Amino acid sequence: MLAPQLQDQIPVVARTTQDFVRSSMAEASQRAFRSDLDQFFAWGGTVPATAGIIADFLAAHATTHKPATLARWTASISKAHRIGGYDSPTSSELVRATMRGIRRTYGSDQRRATPITRANLLAMTGAFTDRPKQVRDKALLLIGFAGGFRRSELVGLDHEDIVLVEEGLIITIRRSKTDQFGEGRKIGIPYGRPTLCPVRAFLAWKALLEHGTGPAFRRIDRHGNISPHRLSGEAVCEVVRQHAVTACLEPSIYSGHSLRAGLATSAARAGVPSWKIRSQTGHASDAMLARYIRDGEMWVGNAAGAVL
Repeated sequence: MLAPQLQDQIPVVARTTQDFVRSSMAEASQRAFRSDLDQFFAWGGTVPATAGIIADFLAAHATTHKPATLARWTASISKAHRIGGYDSPTSSELVRATMRGIRRTYGSDQRRATPITRANLLAMTGAFTDRPKQVRDKALLLIGFAGGFRRSELVGLDHEDIVLVEEGLIITIRRSKTDQFGEGRKIGIPYGRPTLCPVRAFLAWKALLEHGTGPAFRRIDRHGNISPHRLSGEAVCEVVRQHAVTACLEPSIYSGHSLRAGLATSAARAGVPSWKIRSQTGHASDAMLARYIRDGEMWVGNAAGAVL
């Protein structure tokens, strides 16, 4: 629902309208929106606000929060104004200049998850046994990498979404961050070399389940008992970091997003066109892929490598 402070300040929005506004955002987006507005209201901000108030709010937090966080707060404040039927002061030159000044002063580099490469996957899964947790984790890592999935997409999969065909697996994503209306998209997961084949890994995991329905990736207790309950998004990060340690990698630089970043970066390095990468990962635009492509192509035709 809308933040209570926002409801009090824009009573012209009817309850039924609020319901529709709420439904226009995913639950995670709603939580982030409320949290951002809570920061603004707690500081003393109101909706509507003046450009000067918003600029002062940003300046007050410039030393304690990253520019990326301040930019997200600004976007949420702007959205709150538009919902309330007000012109957003966040587009004013004063606010924009304040953000530019903060970026110039404190930098705007955003920490990104380190991509997991094919070599990393080999090191992480090479010594896996047939214990249920390791069978599941191998399937999780390889499917997550091959599909370039967000962790929410990965743990949201049901067995009904995964179909075995001659070429591999066809996975249907029912809803995602860039598909809030549930139109869905299909992704092909091909067979790979035996040591890193996502299809064989998933079929091995599925063979351990009593029922081939419901959540595709499930919790497992310390005794190896497979739960009917779905893994959480946080669990994907835990799996990645746990096996990073096993592979003698630094776990803190990896996250659940590392699998998705790894596919995009590795595919770019292999010369795969950006539109093909985007069709696999579901990125909204080439602009969103640009950072992975830059990283992936860093060593392709490297200028220094050509002369040294």
